[in-house]
Amino acid sequence: MSNSYLIIYLHGFNSSSRSHKAQQLRQLVAHSACGFELQIPTLSHRPLEAIAQAERLIGAARNRRVCLVGSSLGGFYASSLAERHGLRAVLINPAVEPWDLLAGHRGAQTNPATGEQYELGEECLQQLRALGTPAIRDPRHYLVLLTRGDELLDHRQALVRFAGAQIVLREGGDHAYSDFAADAADVVAFCQAP
Repeated sequence: MSNSYLIIYLHGFNSSSRSHKAQQLRQLVAHSACGFELQIPTLSHRPLEAIAQAERLIGAARNRRVCLVGSSLGGFYASSLAERHGLRAVLINPAVEPWDLLAGHRGAQTNPATGEQYELGEECLQQLRALGTPAIRDPRHYLVLLTRGDELLDHRQALVRFAGAQIVLREGGDHAYSDFAADAADVVAFCQAP
């Protein structure tokens, strides 16, 4: 019998499928009796290619329920895909306007997780802008995990963007959401909820 739920984890900027949160989620799903399959692609640094990778996984899900889990830039991708496909999504310290966030990082990049070298240019920033959505349609489709201590993103942007969603706002913390293990079971429960 095939798994009835598919979770797709989308990592952040200059990360990979081997990220710490991805591995924590993998362990939790492996020990769950809920019929989950977990897919964790290593996403392209090109936004449209990253979205296409995720959409191929969504398309292959067939009759299974799909839930997206995204961290930082992956949270932005997850919200864009959730709006396109009417899916549920868990967003972990999500980037709200990544084209502005990454504008100061134009130039040569090396992904420390994969060793890949590439150029972050204006084309990537324009692709990100094109993937943005004007507003979310149904805040009940979102669980948003935020930390006040995020050193890279202002959590208040996500509070405004995802007003009405189920929000967990932790004091302190960091951008990596190092306390993810404490919320991982809630993430799986949210993905399974009707």
